[in-house]
Amino acid sequence: MTKLDDWLGQHHAAFTAIRRDIHAHPELGLEEVRTAKLVADKLREWGVEVTENVGKTGVVGVIRGNKPGGRAIGLRADMDCLALDETTNLPYSSKNPGRMHACGHDGHTTMLLAAGRYLAENRDFAGTVNLIFQPAEEGRGGANAMLADKLFERFPCDAIYGLHNTPGMPESTFGTTVGPFLAAADSWKVAFHGVGGHGGSQPHRSTDITYAQAHFVLGLQGIIGRNVAPLDTAVISVGYIHGGDVNASNVIPSELVIGGTARTYSQEVRDTVERRIAELAAATAQAWGCKAEATYHRGTSPLVNEAEQVRVAVAAASAAVGAEHVNGQLRPGTGGEDFAEMMLVRPGAFMRIGNGVNPDGSFVGLHTPLYDFNDAIIPDGVRYWVGLVDQELGQGLRAVAAE
Repeated sequence: MTKLDDWLGQHHAAFTAIRRDIHAHPELGLEEVRTAKLVADKLREWGVEVTENVGKTGVVGVIRGNKPGGRAIGLRADMDCLALDETTNLPYSSKNPGRMHACGHDGHTTMLLAAGRYLAENRDFAGTVNLIFQPAEEGRGGANAMLADKLFERFPCDAIYGLHNTPGMPESTFGTTVGPFLAAADSWKVAFHGVGGHGGSQPHRSTDITYAQAHFVLGLQGIIGRNVAPLDTAVISVGYIHGGDVNASNVIPSELVIGGTARTYSQEVRDTVERRIAELAAATAQAWGCKAEATYHRGTSPLVNEAEQVRVAVAAASAAVGAEHVNGQLRPGTGGEDFAEMMLVRPGAFMRIGNGVNPDGSFVGLHTPLYDFNDAIIPDGVRYWVGLVDQELGQGLRAVAAE
């Protein structure tokens, strides 16, 4: 048993209680007042230098090693919840209606807090560790808010690292890869405008926007099939269609709005998808004698892992759980991640940790009302964070415990 293993054995229950307390009090992005205070208070209690209100509700803890060294790294966790009603009926389920930690940010925050405590008590490394507790990962721009607040000017980092739990991956396994790992997460909307009319007696006097909408939806997948190269990746999905009124089914509507999401890995493909959605909307509208207004909102950027940081991350994960439980060539996904904005500014790597799979192969996915973070993986998440500091700033943190 190592010194870290012994320490985790003593403190796992306490950190489980912290995680469940955060879970019971979820807060949306840029509203994480209670969570941020909990984080700041705990870090100060453990002797960590703390700065609050970075990017409104963000917290940064700074831990300086006892050995000489000028290198600095950033370890980042997210704190916000989702606008969702929890249905787990757990003793620590959400006390805030319409708010739920359905993505495991409560666990991410706890694992980084635990690592911070251990590092504060064991500063046998050379350099500086910046613990970055980010608000508003779930679409409210928390990473950019921290960057706008001069995150890396105030807390310089030579490299940055992120960690996210993944249901469906075996418990405490790790996975990442070099290059594109997660996608740009964009949204689009098209409003069709035409001349409505009586759908029963005088449909020929209308400019039926439902025809334009139908051809537009079919044409969207042609963008993927014919405008994006076969070996490139893109996803275009329709998320909503709204037109007319359920109580007036004999009326051809004069306005119809349709929208959805787009996912891409490269700037070139992203530009193509944005341009072609607008062109397709205009062309199908013209074909049916109506008009279309297309808007495209760019969300998080593609997350691209740097080779050197992936090497470090894989080594840290291997030290935590054994190389046989680490996949350094994990298949990329088309989910989005706000940490990508920070990685545009500093080189980094994003790692997945398995949240577990039931014996029958089933699991509860992220962003669902029955999801819960697996407290059993807290120790291995801490081992990974500490391992990164070992790899980047010097050995000694996982020393063999005294018998």
